[in-house]
Amino acid sequence: MTALGEEPTTSPRQPGRRSALTPRQARLVRAVAAAVVTAAVAVVMVVRLALEPSLLTVGLYGVALVLSGTALVLSRRGRTRLATAVLACGIGVVALAEPLLRAGT
Repeated sequence: MTALGEEPTTSPRQPGRRSALTPRQARLVRAVAAAVVTAAVAVVMVVRLALEPSLLTVGLYGVALVLSGTALVLSRRGRTRLATAVLACGIGVVALAEPLLRAGT
């Protein structure tokens, strides 16, 4: 109870409310996400190369693999927000660049 006779609006532990991730858990989550994206990009690259072999495919998916690996290393070193940004922006750029570059060829 406060000095005005009101109940406090927040308590240190509210039942049913999730707490934020610890830094260690956040690093683990982002590292696992980067590893999953790396595996997915590798599978998609193999499928794309089987359907239509081209240097453009190798280059774009190679960049995606490098960015996923970079995000993985950044996560392991505690730079989780930067790792998330690298992973999201990198994969987004690669996903947008592929149709644009294919349309130009």
